[in-house]
Amino acid sequence: MENVQPLIQVTATSLEASGIAVIAMGALFSTIHAALGYFRKTATVDLYSAYRRQLSRAILLGLEFLVAADIIRTVAIEPTFTSVGILGAIVVIRTFLSFTLEVEVTGRWPWSHPAAAQEKPIEERKGS
Repeated sequence: MENVQPLIQVTATSLEASGIAVIAMGALFSTIHAALGYFRKTATVDLYSAYRRQLSRAILLGLEFLVAADIIRTVAIEPTFTSVGILGAIVVIRTFLSFTLEVEVTGRWPWSHPAAAQEKPIEERKGS
């Protein structure tokens, strides 16, 4: 197990860096997209809502990477009751954030059924 510790540490650190990068790049791209839409004034949707949706999606994806890194680091490197308890608290907080962001992005809880229009394949939605 000692030989695997450095690999586990590098993997967890890489996942954390990926999560931070996803959030930062998502914020940057969302801001650029919103600014371009504002200056073009050709947007047909509310720019603020679209900006929040895009930013929320980036945060959701970044949180998934960060949770994965926490799980790997806690379970594989230091599986004590204290570290597992801290991991549990972190996962609960991040899960709450994920659920609230999911509501912001989709307008519904993750476990509720999507509207009938959203269940259609993308090709059918484009034609309507």
